Amino acid sequence: MTPQELLGRARAWAAEDPDPQTRAELEDLLGQASAETWADTTTGSGAAAELADAFDGRLEFGTAGLRGKLGAGPNRMNRVVVIRAAAGLAAYLLKQGHAGGTVVVGYDARHNSAVFAEDTAAVMVGAGLDAVLLPRPLPTPVLAYAIRSLGCVAGVMVTASHNPPEDNGYKVYLGDGSQIVPPADAEISAAIDAVGPLDTVRRADGWTRLGEDVVDSYLSDVVALVDPDGPRDLTVVYTPLHGVGGETVARVMERAGFAAPHVATAQAEPDPDFPTVAFPNPEEPGAMDLAMALAAEVGADVVVANDPDADRCAVAVPDAHGWRMLRGDEVGALLGDFLLRSGAEGVYANSIVSSTLLGTLAAAAGQPHRETLTGFKWIGRVEGLAFGYEEALGYCVAPGLVRDKDGVSALLLVLELAARLRSEGRTLTDRLDDLAREHGLHATDQLSVRVTDLSLIAAAMDRLRTAPPATLGGLAVESVDDLAEGGADLPPTEGLRFRLADRARVIVRPSGTEPKIKCYLEVVVPVEPGEPGGVDAARISAAGRLDAIRGDLAAAAGL
Repeated sequence: MTPQELLGRARAWAAEDPDPQTRAELEDLLGQASAETWADTTTGSGAAAELADAFDGRLEFGTAGLRGKLGAGPNRMNRVVVIRAAAGLAAYLLKQGHAGGTVVVGYDARHNSAVFAEDTAAVMVGAGLDAVLLPRPLPTPVLAYAIRSLGCVAGVMVTASHNPPEDNGYKVYLGDGSQIVPPADAEISAAIDAVGPLDTVRRADGWTRLGEDVVDSYLSDVVALVDPDGPRDLTVVYTPLHGVGGETVARVMERAGFAAPHVATAQAEPDPDFPTVAFPNPEEPGAMDLAMALAAEVGADVVVANDPDADRCAVAVPDAHGWRMLRGDEVGALLGDFLLRSGAEGVYANSIVSSTLLGTLAAAAGQPHRETLTGFKWIGRVEGLAFGYEEALGYCVAPGLVRDKDGVSALLLVLELAARLRSEGRTLTDRLDDLAREHGLHATDQLSVRVTDLSLIAAAMDRLRTAPPATLGGLAVESVDDLAEGGADLPPTEGLRFRLADRARVIVRPSGTEPKIKCYLEVVVPVEPGEPGGVDAARISAAGRLDAIRGDLAAAAGL
């Protein structure tokens, strides 16, 4: 795109932008860029480069909906992009025969989330659909619950989950309560592309803001998941990480009979700037430090956390060296085992990048197991699902209520399990050790590399695809599955799966939401029966194997 074309596109955008803030920011950029040399667009600095990044391309609507940096331009999250996305979604729903149907819209506490939600509702009404908004900023699982509870034809959640504070996003669900998958994503994207000038998109009043009934219904159904007569003696520390989960979690715990948690005060209230964390993601180093410091101070039994939209749940436990975060695979195994032992029948499912332990547990209990592609858009659609999880702290413990990851219901079941174990003088760690003795220690880890140049990810994938390593960490690579080719049970996706000797496994794929390449490692180490310290010895052995695999993989991929 020439500088003249770029400036023309930006000026046209400013003329129709309904948001005075982004319009003023864009006009300021235009004034600066007109005075600059356009060489700045190649150095990545200055107003010209910012304009080029915002206008030379657009946010792609896919199975994750939309997610990106706030600001003006088609490659940013803003009211123009949201209104066009809503118009495309409305056109798709009408084409599917849903005229007059209801779309429910939820939103978190990020910058502009409420505005984007109201714009979406206005577009739906203008297109001939009914629209209802959740009463206030609420967790994503409340939105997913409301779709089926209210009999809606679709749902929209305005959230960027655990992305940085300068981002926002737009997640779409259809009437079955699950996130969109192909071909719906491509059809909605095509409908968005077909939307004309913004002044042709009709927006109308007439949407309804729901009362608290839908929230109360969700809370009641979640509380009903736990045994009302079970133990409740547990000291809990909780953090919502500046997100919207705090009030919902407090009310669920109270209704379920648990004492109020100790809350990390500095992170207790929703704050779209997330001032105490570099990234508002409980998986990121440092994000849980305040909560774990509080846990040490109050002598807690367990620390639990949600990400900002409360669809994920993190758990930390005390150990000999203080407090440690449980991996998502460890929490997934604990919850899956708990539900299996509680008699929950159905399919137990996890994403291909998650541990193989859940499949082993399900088989031992005589229940079916399925692997899916990464993301709850796939896990939530498994027929007959009883429990599903992915290693990135996402758990679906009650698919009858929410066919998506739900950090609130998962948190409550973690507390129920921890309280039961405590009543027996045991801990979550003790139960993990039991599973290791019975099925082998399943140890997982990641190699995750963030890039500024996306071509580096493509180069790494090409290197591993064309010249796969013969060994990783001293273990023979027994087979390589190119996931891009798909298979009987999995649709095609960009990724590679390496099956190694001794039940070890590596999966490499580009991230679907961030500029990262992610490598998921797993080793399985038997625990010598009856040997004191056998689990600890297996852990040490597993850590060494994972380190060796990680080093060899990084070299083979050129990372």
